[in-house]
Amino acid sequence: MARGRKRKAGRRHPCGKLVQPGKAETLREVTATVLDARQRQYGVTARQAKDERLGSAIGRLAFAGKITSEQFSAAELYGDLMARNRAVMGLPPIHPHSASGLLLDEGIFGRSTAELDPDYVAKIRKRAAAAILMLRTADSDTVGVTGRRPSVLVHAVVCYEVDAATWGTADLRNLERGLEALVTLFGINRDSSLPVSSA
Repeated sequence: MARGRKRKAGRRHPCGKLVQPGKAETLREVTATVLDARQRQYGVTARQAKDERLGSAIGRLAFAGKITSEQFSAAELYGDLMARNRAVMGLPPIHPHSASGLLLDEGIFGRSTAELDPDYVAKIRKRAAAAILMLRTADSDTVGVTGRRPSVLVHAVVCYEVDAATWGTADLRNLERGLEALVTLFGINRDSSLPVSSA
């Protein structure tokens, strides 16, 4: 009969020490968990689950072929621009990556108090205003069309990660109109899906 306390269950290092729960998962295991979840949730193969586009709502539309690669590039640029605009305006990110990140952004602890360059702030605000104006122009071009406004749809999918997989054809068509307006604004080349010039 063994003396002492009963041995705790769990994975162990070769030396016999218990593996700590926070350090147990390696990057490979985390990636495998994500890929398995994508396979279950979106009904894709293991190879398709590795596609980066499945990680966002707008990317899933591009993966499904509902929007073009140019529209996808424009949406990514718009999302980045809106995130920068929120940052220079002093607003927290829409989707903080963690609770500690949210606390940092709210200035509760550890946030840098350095002021941003006024030229940079003006540049970002000007670009964001141009993007919003372009989407509003797309709204006015679709006055007699059914479905929601392109500006609302683009902002919902890109900034708020609203899943558009179940949207009707009218909303998807209006989303495409809004994204086409952004393709024009950002000057995205139809051949390479890269901006020709910085807007």
